[in-house]
Amino acid sequence: MHREPLVIVTPALAAANNGNWQTAQRWARLLQPAYRVRLTDRWAHGDEAMMIALHARRSAASIEVWRAAHPDRPLALVLTGTDLYRDINTDAQARHSLTLADALVVLNERGADPLPEALRDKAHVVLQSCTARAPMPRTPRHLRALMVGHLREEKDPRTYWRAAERLATRTDIRLDHIGDALDPTLGAEATALAARLPRFQWLGGLPHAAVRRRIQAAHVLVHASRMEGGAHVVIEAIRSGTPVLASRIDGNLGLLGSGYEGVFDVGDDAALAALIARARDDPDMLPKLWAQLAPRADLFAPAAERAALHQLVGSLMARRPTGSPP
Repeated sequence: MHREPLVIVTPALAAANNGNWQTAQRWARLLQPAYRVRLTDRWAHGDEAMMIALHARRSAASIEVWRAAHPDRPLALVLTGTDLYRDINTDAQARHSLTLADALVVLNERGADPLPEALRDKAHVVLQSCTARAPMPRTPRHLRALMVGHLREEKDPRTYWRAAERLATRTDIRLDHIGDALDPTLGAEATALAARLPRFQWLGGLPHAAVRRRIQAAHVLVHASRMEGGAHVVIEAIRSGTPVLASRIDGNLGLLGSGYEGVFDVGDDAALAALIARARDDPDMLPKLWAQLAPRADLFAPAAERAALHQLVGSLMARRPTGSPP
């Protein structure tokens, strides 16, 4: 059977090892049984039948060139957290990308809310996925909290670190942080904090398999971000049976569910420290949080993401004018 060619444009390729690259790589794998998929960080020319572009601002040049070259061929734009919660309000190129796209893909259930009302009909929710993992044995001697996120301002690592300082006298609580120092200043701060607090450790960047094992073994995952399109690490926690403590932002609530109780205001380290302490001291807390998350786990199964992705691509392909080239 003839497989039509698609191109996925992502501003970050494998070397970046960030969320954009992981999404692009996974989507290429999910689509490849039915389509021929090419990954690139910048599109200048090609005869693909469809483009999927990640990031309204950073892929704006590729989007504009594609639309000029192929006015009748479909273009799906995947909106990141910085797109939705910053750039479309401040950057003209990002806003122009919204108008050029045939479909706007959001990665959490609240993702369409920040869009201009006139564009919300173009929004499609595609929840990301990962394989399910069983929780690993967790020691009763102490609670281990884990934050996973590269060190940059959007991830707000300082809120987690300030919470660690508030909990410094708790010998029964350990706090780990995984992530590369994309910001050298934050890297220096993490190093200094680990030297000062014996029960906090910054592990730097780790291979993905090692990160998943640590998520399985943690009592609770902390996600303190200021803005998120749909954090894959939160999905990995849900698919590993690990409760989550997260900042109260749409990108998190759109994964965890609107009524989820394990949330704190952005930047509120006192509230985060209190939640971590309660997770250790109240034996009912973590089971209650997991009871809220468990019914959502199947939303993030690979089969669900594959079905949503193929439905989106198939529907856009079907809209092409009769006789439009593949």
